[in-house]
Amino acid sequence: MTNDQIPGIKLWQWHQQALAAARAADIDSFEVHWLLRELSDLDPLALRLGSYQSHPTIPLKQPWSNITQLWEQRLQQRVPIQYLVGMAHWRYFTLNVAPGVLIPRPETELIIDIAVSATKANPHLQQGHWADLGTGSGAIAFGLAEVFPQATIHAVDCSSEALAIAQTNGKQLNLDNRIQFYQGSWWQPLKDLQGQFSGMVSNPPYIPSAMIASLQPEISLHEPHLALDGGRDGLDCIRHLIQTAPVYLQSGGVWLIEMMAGQGEQVAELLHQQGSYTQIQVKSDLAELDRFVLAYKK
Repeated sequence: MTNDQIPGIKLWQWHQQALAAARAADIDSFEVHWLLRELSDLDPLALRLGSYQSHPTIPLKQPWSNITQLWEQRLQQRVPIQYLVGMAHWRYFTLNVAPGVLIPRPETELIIDIAVSATKANPHLQQGHWADLGTGSGAIAFGLAEVFPQATIHAVDCSSEALAIAQTNGKQLNLDNRIQFYQGSWWQPLKDLQGQFSGMVSNPPYIPSAMIASLQPEISLHEPHLALDGGRDGLDCIRHLIQTAPVYLQSGGVWLIEMMAGQGEQVAELLHQQGSYTQIQVKSDLAELDRFVLAYKK
C-alpha cells in the first residue's frame, strides 16, 4: 500500500471510528462523509452503504496521514470542515474558502432571492451597476451575477486575502468577466459611480464585540473577526452603510443587508431617521428569524 491509497476495510474501520467520535463531539456525521468524499474518489452512495469495504484499495487525493490529521484538527481544534477541505457549497456554487474569509452560510442564500423580488416592480433595476460590499469569498457577487445577467457587479473587500480568494472563485465559475473586484473600504473604491447604482447588497460584520468570544469555537477561534465584529452593539458597519449609500444609489435603488436576529427594529429605525429611504422592510430567513432589511432610496 502506498500512502495515497488504502485498503477498503481499513478505511471502513476508520470511517466507523470517525462517526463515533463525531457523535461524541456533537459534530454532524455528514462532515465525516464530506471529508472522505472530497479526499477520495468514493461516491456518496458507497460511503453511506459502506460497500467500499470489500475493495482491495481505495485511491486517495492526499496521503492517508494528512486525512487523519485533518480529522483530528476538526475534533480537537474545532477547525470548520469547510476550511479543512478548502471549499464550501453556496446556492449553486462550489467556492474556495480559507481562514481569511467568512464561510458563506445557507441562510445568506436567501438574500439573492430577496434582491430579485425587490426588483420585480422595476425591472430596469436588474441592469446597471450592483455592489456587493464586504464580498469575502465572493458568494453574494456570484449570486447577483447569476440572477442579474445584464448587470455589472462590483465586489469590494478591505482584505487582500479575501479578495484573492474571491477572484480565484470568479475565474473558476467563469464569472470574472461580469464582476469587477476592488480592495478598499465599503463604497470608497466606487466614488466614480456615485448616483449610478441600481442596488447594494451586503453581509457586513454585525456581531457585538463582546459576544464574539461566546460564539461556538468554530466561529470564535477560526473565522476572521474582521468579518464578524460589528462594534459595541453590532451596528457600526450597518450605520456606515445607511449613511453612505444614498450618495451612490440611484432614485429607487435597492439597499439590502443581512443582520443578526433581533437587530431588525433598530436597523429599520436607523434607516427611517436617516431620511433618504422608503419602503423599509424587515425580512425573515427560512427559520422565521429576522435576518435581512430591505429599503429603497427615495
